[in-house]
Amino acid sequence: MSVDWVGFGYAAIVALGGAVGYIRKGSKISLIAGVIFGLMAAYGAYWVTHDPKDVKMSLFTAFLLTVIMGVRFKRTKKLMPAGIVATLSLLMVLRLVLLLV
Repeated sequence: MSVDWVGFGYAAIVALGGAVGYIRKGSKISLIAGVIFGLMAAYGAYWVTHDPKDVKMSLFTAFLLTVIMGVRFKRTKKLMPAGIVATLSLLMVLRLVLLLV
């Protein structure tokens, strides 16, 4: 049983991004969303650590962030944060799908 360091790192980046959005812009929504999605991603990484085939929560979280931030990136054309989070989330989705194979 190996720890899903990539999953926990992804969760930390998402949560940290929400905190940075709050600090820089005063956005409470960024803070709340970052913490919620970061906790969801960490919870998913916890389950992947115990069973590498149990990717449901991680996959759901990464897919949801890919869609939300992808739409936001398409609308605003801003690479930071929407484009980066959408890209990282898409990479996480691909990684999790490969874990199932």
